[in-house]
Amino acid sequence: MKGSRTHSKGSQTHSKGSQTHPKGSQTRLNYFMMKTLLVFFIATAVFILSCTQQKEKLYRKSSIIMDTLVNITVVSDSEEKAENAIDQAFEEIRKLEKLLNFWTEDSDIAAINKNAGIKPVKVSPETIDIIEKALFISEKTRGAFDPTIGPVIRLWDFRKKTKPDESTLNKILDFVDYKEIEMDKEKHTVFLKKKGMSFDTGGIAKGYAADKAVSVLKSAGIKAGLVAVAGDIKAFGLKPDGTPWRIGIRNPRAKSKKDDIMAVIGLEDEAISTSGDYERFFIEDGVRYHHLLNPKTGYPAQGCQSVSIITKDAVFTDGFSTGIFVLGPEEGIKVLEELGFEGIIVDKDGRIIVTDGIKKRIQWKVNPIE
Repeated sequence: MKGSRTHSKGSQTHSKGSQTHPKGSQTRLNYFMMKTLLVFFIATAVFILSCTQQKEKLYRKSSIIMDTLVNITVVSDSEEKAENAIDQAFEEIRKLEKLLNFWTEDSDIAAINKNAGIKPVKVSPETIDIIEKALFISEKTRGAFDPTIGPVIRLWDFRKKTKPDESTLNKILDFVDYKEIEMDKEKHTVFLKKKGMSFDTGGIAKGYAADKAVSVLKSAGIKAGLVAVAGDIKAFGLKPDGTPWRIGIRNPRAKSKKDDIMAVIGLEDEAISTSGDYERFFIEDGVRYHHLLNPKTGYPAQGCQSVSIITKDAVFTDGFSTGIFVLGPEEGIKVLEELGFEGIIVDKDGRIIVTDGIKKRIQWKVNPIE
C-alpha cells in the first residue's frame, strides 16, 4: 500500500509535470503572439506613415500682387486644403497692398503723406506695425534705410532712364529724415512733421507681406511651405522628402544663364532677401544708376553689387538688405554681427564677404573670395 501510495504520489508528480508543460507552451505561445502583434503594429504604423508621406505633395500657385509676381508653395495631403490656404494667403497680401501702397491715393500711406505737416492720421494696426519695424531698421542702420525717402524716389525714373537735376535733389533731401516721424501706438496715429515729407514702404512691404502670408498658411493648417514676394522669400517647415527649401542666390554680374546663380542655401523656418544693383538700373556715361538710393545723397549707393540677408523674419531681411547695401560692406557686416543676422555681401569689386554662421551652409557655384 505504501508503494502504491508512493506510485500514486509519483503519478501525481508526473501529472504536475504534465500540467507544467502546457503552461510553458502557453507562455511561449503568448510571447510569440505578442511578438507577432508587435511586429504587425510596427509594420502597420510604418505603412500608414509611408502612405501619409506619399500623399503629401507640393502645391503651387502664383498671382500678381504689389506690382510683382507672388509665388506660394505649400506641402499638403489635400489639394483642396492647399488651394484654400494659398487663396487666403493671397487675400492677406492684397489687403496689405491696399493699406501700404505708396503710389495709390486711398491707402494708409497715402493718407499719412497727404497730411504731412498738417495732422496725425489714424491708421490700421498693420500700418503701425510696419512703420515701427521700419523705424527699428532705420535706427540700426543709422539712417542708411530711411522710409521717408519717398520724395527722392519720385524724382527718379529707371524705366525712362532719367535722373533728377542736382539742385532739385538737394532741396528735396531736406524732407528726408526718419526722425521726423511721430507715431502714437495707443491712438494708432502717424504724423510726418514736415509738409512735403512722404513715407515709402517699398523697401519693406514685400517682406512684411511674406511674413503675414506665412502666418495665414499656418493658421489654415499648413505645416510647411514657401512664400516668395518677388525676391523676398519666407520658408517654413520641410519639403515632403524631409529636406530644407533650397534657395538660389543670384550672381550680380552673371554673363550667362550658366553662371546666373552664384550660391545655393537651404532654409528651414527662415527668410532671405537680396538687394542688388542689377534689378532696376540704367547705365549712362559708364555709370550704373540703380534704384537702391542713399537717403543722405539721393543718389544710388555705390559700395556693393548685392546684399543677401538671412534671418527669421522677411520684414527684416527685406529692410536690412537695403540698409546694408547703402551702408557698404565694412559697416554692413558689423551691423549683421551686432544683430546676429546672416548675410552675403558682394562689394563693388566683386569681392564676396560672408558672415561666419552660414559659411558651412552655402553651396557655391562660383569661387568665393572672403
